[in-house]
This record gives sequence, C-alpha cells and structure tokens, in this order.
Amino acid sequence: MRQKAIGGYFSLELPYNENGEYHRDAIRLNSGRYCLEYVLRVKKYTKVYLPYYMCDAVLQPINKLGLDYQFYHIDKYFHIAEVLHPKKDEVILYCNYFGLMDEYVKIVTERYAPNIIIDNTQAFFSQPLPEIDTFYTCRKFFGVADGAYLYTNKVADFDIPQDYSSSRMLFLLDRLDKSAEEAFSDYHKSEDTLDHDKIKKMSKITQFIMSSICYKSIADRRISNYTYLHDNLSSSNTLSVDLERKNVPMVYPFLSEDINLRKKLIDNKVYVASYWPNVKNISNLESVESQFAVSLIPIPIDQRYGNDDLNKILEIIGR
Repeated sequence: MRQKAIGGYFSLELPYNENGEYHRDAIRLNSGRYCLEYVLRVKKYTKVYLPYYMCDAVLQPINKLGLDYQFYHIDKYFHIAEVLHPKKDEVILYCNYFGLMDEYVKIVTERYAPNIIIDNTQAFFSQPLPEIDTFYTCRKFFGVADGAYLYTNKVADFDIPQDYSSSRMLFLLDRLDKSAEEAFSDYHKSEDTLDHDKIKKMSKITQFIMSSICYKSIADRRISNYTYLHDNLSSSNTLSVDLERKNVPMVYPFLSEDINLRKKLIDNKVYVASYWPNVKNISNLESVESQFAVSLIPIPIDQRYGNDDLNKILEIIGR
C-alpha cells in the first residue's frame, strides 16, 4: 500500500460529505456504456432488445461483443409498445427516460425479469430494484468528466484497469475560467476519449468529487425547478410528464409544436440537447420516436439554476 503523503502542496479542495457517494454500494466504472458491456459479458447474453429511442452509444458494446440486437418501439408514454419474448440468453434494455419512469420500471421488470437491464443514466437518484442489473452515469448530473455505477449480482472474471481523469477535465475548468462556448471543443475531446476507451474502474478524482456532493440539496433543487416549469408549461406541453413521488428528474421534457423553438433557445444561450439525432436514421419518420427526436426539447432544470434562469427560459418560449 502506498504511504499517505502529509504536508506539501494542496490538491483540489472539495467539501467533506460524511455520507459519501449516493451509490456507494455499487461497482464503480468509467462510463455507462462500459457498465452495459460488463453485464453483457458476465451474463453471456447473445442478443439485446433495445428501444429505437435511445443514444447510439449503447450499440458500441453490443457491436464490440458481436451480439445480435433488435429494436423495439415505445409509445407516447415511453412504455414498451410491443410484446417481447426474450430467450434465456437474451435480454431487454429499458431506459428510465428523464428519471420519470420509476413506476413503469417496476412494471416492466416484473414482466421480464431476470432478462432485463435498466438504463438509469437519466435517473441518477432512482433506486435499483433487487436482483435487477442497473447502471447509472455521473456526468449527466454532475460536474465530472466520467464515472458510472453498476448494480449486478455477478462479479467480472476479467481484469479491470484503473482509470485516470485529469487529462479529461480541462473543459470543466475552462467553463468556469472562460465560458461554455470556449470550453465546448475540449468537452467533445473528453467525450471522444470515452468513445474509444474500455471498461475501467472509476477514477479517483471522480470518486472524490462524487463523495463530496450534497445530494439532498441537488435533488430538492431539481424537483423544485421541474415543478416550476411544469406549472407554467403543462398546458402547452403535449407530453404527459407529471412528476411522480420520489422521482428526481434529469430535465423537463417539453414537446412543442414550435419547430423553431430549439434554435430559438440555443440562439439565446439556452443549450438544449437533441435526444437523439440517430433515431431518425433507424426509425420510421412517422413514428413516435422520430417525433421525439425532432420535437422534444429537454429543458435544463439542474442544480445550477434558479427561478431567474427558469423565467428567462419561459420568456423565450413565450415569444
């Protein structure tokens, strides 16, 4: 064991949180896609059923392992829209969309367990269900360059090297020191390194940061911001997105008939993502999934923002 250094220069200063990480009993890995790869390898699945409406990053481990896969449709409530029949060595991947689908996750796992994996990359605060393979990502919710958590009942029979984060963290510092726009290219470089990485243990930097966070205050702020937007936008939102008890959302999903809204928000420095551009290439253009890919606006509601920021968003939407 390496001897602890005492004295000398300081490292990055982080607050002490006596409770530590939110998912402290999980397996710590470097990214959500590598959590998926871990499960697919240890469970020796041969085929994956996955939704059309999902980031194409999930295909990386599936293709890497040479597995068969089949897409399935969801409906306007983000429920599985068809009856699936996975064999013993096949598995269904379901996404807890926007952190709003906890109750449906219970239903779908009862129907398909144990042949199901829950993707909670958009639902960091949702608890895993017993004996259900479940994974989370850190960087969709917090200021880290990498990191993911995995719950599974099977231990890997292969070596997992340690990850190191320092070379990927420049965009986090430059967003503070310069601007979001100036840090954007470094953000993409950081993402690109994860695209071409492999299964690794979570970096110590990320684990230290995740151990320093006050999770309750962040959850409370997200719920408050979501509720504020929903109170003001529900009448014009064509999605049914009431917040269920105990849900902690990632974003506020707003389905608008204004085809220019995304551009209008971005032009006013409200940077909204597209979930997901690849969907239009694999799903029928008339499908629910394609409609979501084109028209669903994921409005930021995270812990960085308060009512003044939300009022700015509401003002832009109302123009």
